[in-house]
Amino acid sequence: MEKTVSEAIEYRRSVRIYREEPIDSEKVKACIENAVLAPTSSNLQLWEFYQVTNPDIKTKIVHACMNQPAARTAQQLVVVVARKDKWRNRVKANIDFLEKSFGKKPKSEYTQREKFVFSYYNKLIPSLYSDFLGILGFLKYIVFNVVGLFRPMYRQVRLSDMRIVAHKSAALAAENFMISMAAIGYDTCPMEGHDSLLIKKALGLPAGAEINMVIGCGIREPEGIYGPRFRVPFEQVYKRV
Repeated sequence: MEKTVSEAIEYRRSVRIYREEPIDSEKVKACIENAVLAPTSSNLQLWEFYQVTNPDIKTKIVHACMNQPAARTAQQLVVVVARKDKWRNRVKANIDFLEKSFGKKPKSEYTQREKFVFSYYNKLIPSLYSDFLGILGFLKYIVFNVVGLFRPMYRQVRLSDMRIVAHKSAALAAENFMISMAAIGYDTCPMEGHDSLLIKKALGLPAGAEINMVIGCGIREPEGIYGPRFRVPFEQVYKRV
């Protein structure tokens, strides 16, 4: 029986040693399908997920993860990849979807809401994501902050800012995946300690792809959880204003 959301969140721990017991690849895939339902900035879905079951590729990625136990003992690995470089493809996919949803008709017949949405993807998103060696982003940063002196203004417009946006969306999806795995009694461990270049080579990824995290997957050994859960007191991180 699957756990409730609260039960899955409570159950989830970063497990660093797994049993030598296979896990169902189709169940892991189903959890990745839950991952892509996560919220994502402007619905651009600038992510990819690589479910690593091939032993040769897994060996390469374990090596890239410094041979740490969470990777070495995992039955499978899931690599979460941020793909900011695919923003043009994702914009087109959104526009194609909207045209099908709204129906083919002359632009003059679009409602104000429909016109706004098309303008958002045709004009605003390209203005945010287009860049050249960081120069355009720096210029946009200056202009947007000057405008921000007079009214509320979006200020995260540099190349580095848009990378962060893509990684935030990928991380939200990764959490969906890990909670889904916990719900069916599977365990995970997100790992940031890795050689991203070696992982990209192992997966055949282009230069524009960025490794968000590697997630070890399996069924926990009791010693795979390194002690009781620690969190700083809730009162230190919670503020009601």
